[in-house]
Amino acid sequence: MQNPDEDTQWNDVLREKGILPPKTDAGSVELTEDQLGDMIEKSIEEKQRGEKAIEDMTLDELDELEDEEDERVMLQYRQKRLAEMKVQQAKRRFGEVNEITAVEYVQEVNKAGNGVWVILHLYKQGIPLCALVNQHLARLAAKFAATKFLKSISTLCIPNYPDRNLPTIFVYYESEMKGQMVGPIELGGMNLTQDELEWKLSKIGAVKTDLDEDPWQKRKIRDVFSSARANTSDDSD
Repeated sequence: MQNPDEDTQWNDVLREKGILPPKTDAGSVELTEDQLGDMIEKSIEEKQRGEKAIEDMTLDELDELEDEEDERVMLQYRQKRLAEMKVQQAKRRFGEVNEITAVEYVQEVNKAGNGVWVILHLYKQGIPLCALVNQHLARLAAKFAATKFLKSISTLCIPNYPDRNLPTIFVYYESEMKGQMVGPIELGGMNLTQDELEWKLSKIGAVKTDLDEDPWQKRKIRDVFSSARANTSDDSD
């Protein structure tokens, strides 16, 4: 094989790259071809990685590596949070009850988009239960901003729609009607609470409620106990 101590341009290049040791005196042990090949491969790998082995680093180099690692982790976390925020922002695209007319019905309801639930309240001014439902829906729209909440004066949306059916709530998903609540009895009358309306809408699938049980059933039980106590009080008199 070629003598690594020989004064050749190739050996000078290898010494400059740190692949060959400095030239030694005559009589030094020669490198075998396998040893020289291993040294070259190791040098190339280290150059490609652009890094030292951890055990060969100084304290300053270790501190710098730690800072770079922290920065990389923080960058990954920031990118993850930005992605999560974009998803949440995409979901929170509504947040209020918008008024529509018959002209806007197709665009706002039938073309609401994939994966969008739409709640439409038909109402009239001067009907107390309609006003109560509108109040509840305004709060629910802010709570469930991924759901599209709409309202429309009944006769502007559906000509000659009977007042006896008011209030009316239609629920759509991807242009298909999934549920409806028509008239004061079905909605629960003036005793209707926001939680009760939320529960009704959640049973259809339009919102994902955090309520663990039907509020109307809880109210019914309370009313039974109140009535029983009142009767007991009357009997004692």
